Parts: sequence; C-alpha cells; structure tokens
Amino acid sequence: MKTRFLALAFWLLLVGFFAWDWASSAPINVRAEPPLIAAGSGVAPSGGHCASTF
Repeated sequence: MKTRFLALAFWLLLVGFFAWDWASSAPINVRAEPPLIAAGSGVAPSGGHCASTF
C-alpha cells in the first residue's frame, strides 16, 4: 500500500510540475532558434573550461 501511495504521489508531483512549467513559461519562438543542422556553429563559448583553446 505504501509503495502504491508513493508511486501515485510521484506521478502527481511530476504532472503538476510539468503543468506549472507549461503555464508559467513563455512560448518558444521556433523562428528565433537556429536549424538543427546548424547545431554547434556560431560564436565560440567563452571561459569556464580549462581545456578551452579560445
């Protein structure tokens, strides 16, 4: 019985989180994002990684 309750609580919290996130987030503008084929192109990242050559 306890396992069933915990599973139900988990799924309710997860669904509640997704509902809250969907309701409070701004809509995604797909025209402002680069196409998938261009992933990795553009401005090089700056700082933060010790192996960076930039």
